[in-house]
Amino acid sequence: QVQLVESGGGLVQAGGSLRLSCAASVRTDRSYAMGWFRQAPGKEREFVSAINWSGIRTLYAESVKGRFTISRDNAKNTVYLQMNSPRPEDTAVYYCARGRYSTVKITTEDYDYWGQGTQVTVSS
Repeated sequence: QVQLVESGGGLVQAGGSLRLSCAASVRTDRSYAMGWFRQAPGKEREFVSAINWSGIRTLYAESVKGRFTISRDNAKNTVYLQMNSPRPEDTAVYYCARGRYSTVKITTEDYDYWGQGTQVTVSS
């Protein structure tokens, strides 16, 4: 059983920065991509970013491209999401997830383990 625990969420002003972390209970370097999703109240869960098992390949939603950066440290079993210049519309619960495959994917069905989520609130 894989457990994922997110941390680093909180209240941030628009234009500031925040770094989310996702710690896995097992090694994350065994050919699994990792992803970040978010869900705002009343909306469906949406893709934010993903990174392949080696960290070389990354993918971003258009809405966060150029502002957010995903990275991973397989030695620490941890994935990060650096959020720069966040906007009020980035307010959501952020979830990390382990992919079923080694390549980056954007749909929730391509991820099999999920964290409990961490709230990010961006004030204007």
